[in-house]
Amino acid sequence: MKLATAPLDKAAVVARIKSEGAVAVIRTDSLERALGAARAAIAGGFRAIEITFGFSDASTAISKLAENHDLLIGAGTILTRYQVREAVAAGARFLVSPCVLPEVIDTARELQVAGIPGAFTPTEIYTAHTLGADIVKIFPAVKFGPDYLKAVRGPLPNIPIMPTSGVDASNVAEWFRAGAVAVGAVASVFDPALIQNGAWDDLTQRARQFMEAVRAAR
Repeated sequence: MKLATAPLDKAAVVARIKSEGAVAVIRTDSLERALGAARAAIAGGFRAIEITFGFSDASTAISKLAENHDLLIGAGTILTRYQVREAVAAGARFLVSPCVLPEVIDTARELQVAGIPGAFTPTEIYTAHTLGADIVKIFPAVKFGPDYLKAVRGPLPNIPIMPTSGVDASNVAEWFRAGAVAVGAVASVFDPALIQNGAWDDLTQRARQFMEAVRAAR
């Protein structure tokens, strides 16, 4: 399988995620809906987009979006070494997993692509970091909120952490105050019902409100 040429090295990708401050997480079931939701996110101000591997054409969506070199496109729900290679070949520059998977982290490092595994407990977060994660995604972040991140960063201040789920325009400032380097916008912004119904204008408005809150918080 031929791998896509990287427009940015890994360090630059990580720096870009931190600079953008937010990643739009697009989770849906078809190429058409994924592209529609991604375009709504872009219209609302997002420049870092994660397409989750929850449908058969996810790599096609990544490839089409990666044609725009002003965007930073990644792949989510990456669970296997094969999916890492497929996503990178399509143009993904960062890879997100829901849990700590050594083979995924190792393959991302081998291909010089940013790896962002999901973890929750301090042990999981530290393990992900020592395995080579570039950023650790707190997942799920919905129940304990920013106070949990603040507590974790007490003993682990040097690990860059990005919460997803449980982040919305009303609390994003709290997440950054607690030490998040960036945040993921999932259902609170990209409502599955709106994606299913193709309500792109509504999604763009939600995305714009979220990104305004991110900018104000930083």
